[in-house]
Amino acid sequence: MQTTDTVLMIEPIAFGYNAQTAENNYFQIEQKDTDIQEKALEEFNSFVEKLRHKGINVITVKDTLVPHSPDSIFPNNWVSFHKDGKVVLYPMFAPNRRVERRQDILETLKNKGFEISETDDLSHFEDENKFLEGTGSMIFDHDNKIAYGSVSLRLDEELFRKFCTKYGFMPVVFHSYQNAGGQRLPIYHTNVMMCVADQFVVICLDCIDDELEREKVQEVIKSSGKEIIEISEGQLQQFAGNMLQVQNTEGKKFLVMSETAYKSLNPEQIQRIENYCEIIYTDLNTIEVNGGGSARCMLAEVFLPKSN
Repeated sequence: MQTTDTVLMIEPIAFGYNAQTAENNYFQIEQKDTDIQEKALEEFNSFVEKLRHKGINVITVKDTLVPHSPDSIFPNNWVSFHKDGKVVLYPMFAPNRRVERRQDILETLKNKGFEISETDDLSHFEDENKFLEGTGSMIFDHDNKIAYGSVSLRLDEELFRKFCTKYGFMPVVFHSYQNAGGQRLPIYHTNVMMCVADQFVVICLDCIDDELEREKVQEVIKSSGKEIIEISEGQLQQFAGNMLQVQNTEGKKFLVMSETAYKSLNPEQIQRIENYCEIIYTDLNTIEVNGGGSARCMLAEVFLPKSN
């Protein structure tokens, strides 16, 4: 199954700009407002409400003040939940994000009736300065067992290939770049430049500078039977690549994105997406500007089996 009807979201308690992640996340801009946490919480609550209104199961867990991690609102980077009951914990680039890995969150899921058979903790790779930031760095095509990964400081190619071998995915490795400060710099997470849904892929092919790599990615997507919906680099900068397809408890599919992303799309792109599923969009401006992540980053998909 490519889509789940259950997502985990972390309610912010001290959200703000993270200087440690800003080293290579060129989407972040530090705002000097004093009410950033207040605005982020409003955006979070509105997002949760919209998802629940459509029948999507949202499990929310409050962040903690101690230890403080300004980016905890983006849980998909440190954990993934798999249909065989496995949970994977990932090695994180920023030291102040490593404290986001919380055992009590896994206990919450168990208490909600989900089965966890095994925890695969890869965080020890942090000692070797090797990072693989979950479904931020890897994009899974679950139906075809393909994993797309753009190499960066947050996706170590060797570690990515090992992960794919262990979990039965075919790795598609490439390099993607964005214009930042007059330079061509690596995109920090694959999930800001592509989104794989059940029947289509939204992707910014223009940011894959190497022609052979670009052709290979296109070839793999086409061979998987999915339609390619291209976005521009300008749209990528508006988080139009940072989308996630989910479904509600009745199996109806939705593509989730921010209002910024939605407003950057042209009518043809919207129509092509809506040929497949309804769009849900929500205002995440404060979270996007200060955190450098958007709607997809805030959703950790839960594929775990339910206890009978």
